[in-house]
Amino acid sequence: MASIIKANQLQDFGGNSIITSDGAGTITLSSGMNTAVATGTNNTPAFQAYQGSASTYGAAVTLITCNTEVFDSNSAYDTSAYRFTPQVAGKYFFYGQIYIASPGTNLTMQCRLSKNGSAFAVGDQNSAVNRDQAVVAHGSVDLNGSSDYVDLRGYNSSSMTTVAGSLYTYFGGYKLIGV
Repeated sequence: MASIIKANQLQDFGGNSIITSDGAGTITLSSGMNTAVATGTNNTPAFQAYQGSASTYGAAVTLITCNTEVFDSNSAYDTSAYRFTPQVAGKYFFYGQIYIASPGTNLTMQCRLSKNGSAFAVGDQNSAVNRDQAVVAHGSVDLNGSSDYVDLRGYNSSSMTTVAGSLYTYFGGYKLIGV
């Protein structure tokens, strides 16, 4: 059994009009609803990039060179500086993976997401076997939309060589809505 609700106006608890209808199928949203719809219905800016060719790094915390974009909704990812600088303030979610070729045994490997050079999310593991291994990190952070930036950094307690490609070493993020 179907139900039908007929109304020409929806109001909030304060008596403020949220949605009105002219009776002919045309609805009008309040200014607050228009703002919410216009700014809160997508997770942009958003991007994902990956490392286009394998790189070897020394035993230090090192910027990972994700230089090939999969997508970049607002042109906010810099493929030469390997960082994301949003033009919109807010809370963002980021993820990254570093795929390390034969890292050695008894070594510490880390994947770090950094805001303005300081880590806000770290994934780490110890290598028990000398075969390719992935290390991941993910987390959320507030960004001011103008000068804050986020990048992907890696560490291996010995030198490391990354495996390139969109399935192996990558970095991405997007703006969260509703928070």
